[in-house]
Amino acid sequence: MQSPPGQQRGQERVITGNRQSSLSFADAFVAEDEALLWARERARESGLRPVSPATGTTLAMLAATAGAKAVAEIGTGTGVSGIHLLQGMRPDGVLTTVDPEPERQQFAREALRAAGFAGNRARFIPGRALDVLPRLADSGYDVVFCDGDRMECLEYLAESLRLLRPGGLVCFEGVFADGRTVDSGPQPVEVVRQRELLRAVRESQELLPALLPTADGLLCAVKR
Repeated sequence: MQSPPGQQRGQERVITGNRQSSLSFADAFVAEDEALLWARERARESGLRPVSPATGTTLAMLAATAGAKAVAEIGTGTGVSGIHLLQGMRPDGVLTTVDPEPERQQFAREALRAAGFAGNRARFIPGRALDVLPRLADSGYDVVFCDGDRMECLEYLAESLRLLRPGGLVCFEGVFADGRTVDSGPQPVEVVRQRELLRAVRESQELLPALLPTADGLLCAVKR
């Protein structure tokens, strides 16, 4: 396993006039430090697709806006989203993160340490999300971030409603499915599930939703 770099202030990237897309501009708007770049490289090597820089900074802002002390994350990956969430959380906040792959979680531990977070700021739970989530406390979380198995998204929604306090926030990453969600043609079951998730969140009387066009789509909703 490669060791992460020490904590280092991010170097500002140049935002030039030849940027053609607003998404590229948004990704370049806030620089990521060496710990995040290291975690992204470990994700690439592992065949994972971490949240974009723009999505990450959005998560940090949402966690800060919620005054989040307790956050549950479905899908640890290599720690990219975890770092962003912790950057927005209260200084005494704890991130509980679930992933079926212990090796990924070890990468995430190293990345969070390199980003300057103490070991007690994150609780890593290996295992399948639908086996772990029922063991977490009712109404015990300010934010639930879902970036796990797309086929289980509706089950994640049901668990999130139980886990969140009133006024808490649930977020789902990747709901555009590379544009296939809005494509009128026949789609695989995974995309159909994303459409069902969007419909369920939009029509829920318990949620106040918003669909943010960052990267591959970030679906957010506040529990009433």
